[in-house]
Amino acid sequence: MKRTLISTALCVAATVPLASCITVKAPSKPIEVNLNVDIRQEVLVRLQQDVQQMIQKNPQAFPPAPTHP
Repeated sequence: MKRTLISTALCVAATVPLASCITVKAPSKPIEVNLNVDIRQEVLVRLQQDVQQMIQKNPQAFPPAPTHP
């Protein structure tokens, strides 16, 4: 019991000097997260794939475009 008390006291004594070294401060400027992301390309690709699948499933609803000589 005496050894446990001594080792606990030594651990506390060893950590006291470290407590003054650690500080947590809030930043002076607000954190800015820039989310300017261009998602237009992804949406167009998905739309194009959906349209191609729709044309393949219903070819009679989408006749081929006339060719001009």
